[in-house]
Amino acid sequence: MAHITLGGTATETSGTLPKLEATLSNFKLTATDLSTKQLKDYDGHRKILNIFPSVDTGVCATSARKFNEQASQLDNTKVLCISRDLPFAQARFCAAEGLDNVEMLSDFKDGSFGKANGLEITNGAFEGLHSRVVLVLDENNNVLHTEQVPEIGQEPDYQKALNALK
Repeated sequence: MAHITLGGTATETSGTLPKLEATLSNFKLTATDLSTKQLKDYDGHRKILNIFPSVDTGVCATSARKFNEQASQLDNTKVLCISRDLPFAQARFCAAEGLDNVEMLSDFKDGSFGKANGLEITNGAFEGLHSRVVLVLDENNNVLHTEQVPEIGQEPDYQKALNALK
């Protein structure tokens, strides 16, 4: 488990992030159009998985905006923003913000993505939500970069994530 904080208060996650060079397991998440998306749907593309508690928090919204800006400049790369928000909230957020270079995916049904990857928050005010994590995958779903942000209110290191794709 990872020890992280929320507003300085200690909390923890359900496990540890996937190891570098490991192959990420397939997942089933819900897109904003309510279709089911799986990791294999993105085979052949590099991927940045921007994972966070909720689009309705400032830092989560900022990370989606910043990765949206960068995504248009990345070759053969999909940016997947993953949270436990309902797909309706994710769609509303993207429409309001004009985000069209990221894809929102929801783990609202059972949280299995968060549990499988050790990033579900297990106690405290955000219990059951995903911690702030960035995973970068190559075309074959091998993990190139991981970041578990130690304080949920802190932004991830965007440049390190982008550098993993170079």
